Amino acid sequence: MIVATAGHIDHGKTALVKALTGVDADRLPEEKARGISIDIGFAYWTTPGGATVGFVDVPGHEKFVRNMLAGVCGIDLAMLVVAADDGVMPQTREHLHILDLLGVNEGIAVITKADRADPRRLDQVTAEVKALLAPTALAAADVIPVSAVTGAGIERLRAALGSIAASWARQFHAGRRFRYAVDRAFVVAGSGTVVTGTVFDGTVAVGDKFLLSPSGLQARVRGIQKDGKAAPGATAGERCALNLAGVELSGVRRGDWLLHPALHAPTMRIDVRVKVLEGEPHPLRHWTPVHLHLGTRDVPARVAMRRGGALAPGETGIAQLVLDQSAAALHGDRFILRDQSATRTLGGGVVLDPWPPRQRRNPAQRLLQLAALEPVDPEQALRALQVCSPAGIDLAQFGRSFNLDDRALSALAGKCGLETVGKSSPTALPRTTVAEVCASVERCLDGFHKASPQAPGMDIRTLRGECAPALAAPLFQDLLQAMAAQQRIELTGSIARRPRHVASDNPADRQMWDRVRPLLQQAAHAGLLLTELASAAGAKEAILADFLHRMAKTGELVRVGTSRFYLRATMASFAAVAQCVAELSPGGRFTVAQFRDRAGVGRMLSVDILESLDRLGVTQRVGDARVLRRDFTGILGPAEVPPLPAARSAAPPQPARGRNPNPRTFRR
Repeated sequence: MIVATAGHIDHGKTALVKALTGVDADRLPEEKARGISIDIGFAYWTTPGGATVGFVDVPGHEKFVRNMLAGVCGIDLAMLVVAADDGVMPQTREHLHILDLLGVNEGIAVITKADRADPRRLDQVTAEVKALLAPTALAAADVIPVSAVTGAGIERLRAALGSIAASWARQFHAGRRFRYAVDRAFVVAGSGTVVTGTVFDGTVAVGDKFLLSPSGLQARVRGIQKDGKAAPGATAGERCALNLAGVELSGVRRGDWLLHPALHAPTMRIDVRVKVLEGEPHPLRHWTPVHLHLGTRDVPARVAMRRGGALAPGETGIAQLVLDQSAAALHGDRFILRDQSATRTLGGGVVLDPWPPRQRRNPAQRLLQLAALEPVDPEQALRALQVCSPAGIDLAQFGRSFNLDDRALSALAGKCGLETVGKSSPTALPRTTVAEVCASVERCLDGFHKASPQAPGMDIRTLRGECAPALAAPLFQDLLQAMAAQQRIELTGSIARRPRHVASDNPADRQMWDRVRPLLQQAAHAGLLLTELASAAGAKEAILADFLHRMAKTGELVRVGTSRFYLRATMASFAAVAQCVAELSPGGRFTVAQFRDRAGVGRMLSVDILESLDRLGVTQRVGDARVLRRDFTGILGPAEVPPLPAARSAAPPQPARGRNPNPRTFRR
């Protein structure tokens, strides 16, 4: 359990921690000389029941609120400290506001310096503290008078802390990736860079590799310490020190996150729910410059509100924070807003969407989506989000925002009745919606073929407009690809049709097809030029060319080069060759020569075939090589890789007699 002190300067926070743990949390020479805390300090205490309590001692001076905010990041319990002689002071109130805005709902109020006050004064301060706590989440906190000098009340405070620690259970969910807030970085001789901080999610073990965010630097965990002792690992809710390999001290600082690479996605805009403190003299207006305290980081930002609105003191509303520098954030992270001069706390709130869309085309729908994202429980949020997201949910982004690994995200999507469409950017849609769209596509194509039997198929843009106008074009295309893979429809370029539909289905075309198809099947990979095919079929070249081009629009034939046509099944075989070559090539990149050798055709024909596969969207040219763009089965149908062609003669070609065997050598 992690406990942080809070309260006004010189109210005895550091002395209280020392009385509880025996550790002086002031470590800086300047702190010793001035007798005040400047930066956060740390101490540990083991309860009689064996639980470890980590104390974070924060400075109370108004100039060091920035350091105080870094110290209370990720704590479990707060000790609000009020001196019996002074009573409630300005920083007492500000620190309490900060704790309330950060959602800290467990705490103990401690009245220090009890030896300096009589019973009447203690009763007066106790009543004052209870009245201060009443409107906050710490309203039920115990109020315990103590004296670090005489020891009065210390055992009672220890007993209260031990009781809470014994029953404390940090919310740790399986399926969460590692995330760690860095609050201090320094160098240890012989070890290198060391950071201290709090594990927010997941676990860490020696040897793990992570990224520092927002910089993106890679780091390996060389060693772990908890309570000053070496440890094999740490888990959510624990403070620890990590010895990092692969990163210099200059590459890490307070405010960074050490996290799983999948969570590294720095942002410059964050959609939030923000609350303005009741005591503020002015509303929080659109484009107000602020200091954003998020995690252990402080970054300048602006508050953007819809239609230039404002939030009055005490009000809560939706806003967007526009950051001057990139920062790391996830859904549910708490933050504090202070004024531009960093002298006053304005309010705070919670992150709803760390990566909002740049353009809000439908403001009303966006507000519904942000309301759906308010629940902490990801299942509740996902169920609410699908109701107001007709275009689908970016499942990968949702999983990253709620810090769910792939297995947990997949299980959650299945539990919520969602189906994932697409591979490169998976989008989740309700299974019922997917089934309705697919059925609508089939009905629409059946009606189109009945009304226009001469047409090769229906334009995909028109099809989307009739069947699923709410879906983005790429998502609808992914859905059609899935239907094609199931052989429910066929796709050729920008045309969709039902399987086995043949445009221009008339007796003359059927007779021509019956003569041409066997010839093309027999020619196989070698293929036939238009003149060769016309001669073999006994047809006029012009009539045959018109027929072949019309059949190519149906997808039954594929034009290769200017005057050669292949059956769809033959092109599928070529695509299978390309896939095979790509799988055997580093990075999936293969050349024309590699394809030629595996397909057993000439170089010029290989170039024409690959260009046709490029047009179909199966392959893509990248420089002098090619890569697979998508699975060919949804476009050309399934095919197996043909057997290897007969090996060519290994004898090197002999130069022609009388010619220079080396063309690079100039013959005098």
